[in-house]
Amino acid sequence: MRKTVSVFICALTLSIAGTTAVTAPALAQDKAQAPNTRPYSFANLSEKLLPAVVNISSTQKAPEVNLQEVPEGLPHFPEGSPFENFFEDFLQRRGGEGFQAQPQSSLGSGFIIDAERGYIITNNHVINDADEVRVTFHDDQTVDAEIIGRDEKTDIAVLKVETDKKLSEVKLGNSDQIRVGDWILAIGNPFGLGGTVTAGIVSARARDINSGPYDDYLQTDASINRGNSGGPMFNLDGEVIGINTAIFSPSGGSIGIGFAIPSTLAKPIIAQLIEYGRTRRGWLGVRIQHVTEEIADSLGLPDTSGALVASVTKGGPSEASGLKAGDIILELNDTKVKEMRELPRLVAETKIGSKAKVTYWRDGKKATTTVNIGELEKAEETGLIEENAPTNQKPAQNGVDMEDFGFTLTELNDGIRTQYGIDSNVNGLVVTKIKPSSEAAQKGLFEGDVIVEVNQTMMKSTKDFSKVVKVAKEKNRTAILLLINREGSSRFLALKIDDKD
Repeated sequence: MRKTVSVFICALTLSIAGTTAVTAPALAQDKAQAPNTRPYSFANLSEKLLPAVVNISSTQKAPEVNLQEVPEGLPHFPEGSPFENFFEDFLQRRGGEGFQAQPQSSLGSGFIIDAERGYIITNNHVINDADEVRVTFHDDQTVDAEIIGRDEKTDIAVLKVETDKKLSEVKLGNSDQIRVGDWILAIGNPFGLGGTVTAGIVSARARDINSGPYDDYLQTDASINRGNSGGPMFNLDGEVIGINTAIFSPSGGSIGIGFAIPSTLAKPIIAQLIEYGRTRRGWLGVRIQHVTEEIADSLGLPDTSGALVASVTKGGPSEASGLKAGDIILELNDTKVKEMRELPRLVAETKIGSKAKVTYWRDGKKATTTVNIGELEKAEETGLIEENAPTNQKPAQNGVDMEDFGFTLTELNDGIRTQYGIDSNVNGLVVTKIKPSSEAAQKGLFEGDVIVEVNQTMMKSTKDFSKVVKVAKEKNRTAILLLINREGSSRFLALKIDDKD
């Protein structure tokens, strides 16, 4: 039987009745200048670090039962009946239909970064939707905790405790200095057992596990399990270089593939949550795509580095800078964008209100411009950020058959606009038929899509399309780049050119 491998968040979720559910994150992080040889023992370091690591339990109250909506088959009592209070208590305890309304408790880990002010770091998913959060220290003392701030995009949360107890703290190190093969320690609360130390090495860096827009995980083979979420990963200098967050596993238990949020990514987020109670990220005001080999070839780029601008947000920071759809952003403030997913992190860490230098590729050469960095959260609140448009599939119309590419194009007119719901400010050629087995269909081109540009040339007629393809062939290009508009949202799609004449 084939096993399914899943990514588990490493928090341990329990019902009050004690039945186990699942999910929580685990950490794997770096160490600054770790020794190349394994130490004889981790005992002294573990003894020093354990008091700063805490267990975290969060509880979400069960929903209240409405006596006017008693499940079918159970007795109903009129208001004021002597049995009303008894039956209400019964329903609250049993949860009504299916008896599923018991309070839920999640167990995870955390670590103290400021003993004087009582600040504790954990994963957001450990305390998400919690009505009550409690922290248990290494000596088993338990206190209530306040949620200071949390960030879903990076899965980081900051808690605060008030206690007369003298607390131990640990410091955030520099995860950029960690190397693959360096030794690390992971400390946490697996399965609610309490403080547990495991050791391993950094297996890989910059892992993207598709959990969020800023994925940049450290991978480790240290044993990390459910309940380790939010716990620290230490280098051999005793500095936190990661926050345990997730594991790959066919069963939910550790198989030596764990992931941690790097401390260099976490540091600015933690500082913002403490200062503002929320994040304040930089915002460029563009939607971007990966640069594939076909896209790079169609634009004359020497490699696939950079981020392709799919659209520029109206009213956003980049609109006034001159950036436009089809540009490839190569650098931000002289830092090279090696691949698309690096740009959101670079922009997020750029100071809001600052002027950022953007180097981009257009018309076969590099150019530069300056963008006044906006604030991502404000853009989200005001609705400036575009949402992904849904697929728009419509019945086919007659048009010009682009046989080499497997689709039919039709020039826009009022009837076509009405049929496909195309806005009056969108211009180009409409895809009215597409061959299911074609490369275009396989890459996500649909009937009703509007091809606005091909190789950065505006499409006004089907002849324009044929001319651009001919020029691309003469230049020995192997692909063309289409700018697609689908229900107001833009994206790019590269198609290979059939080499037959």
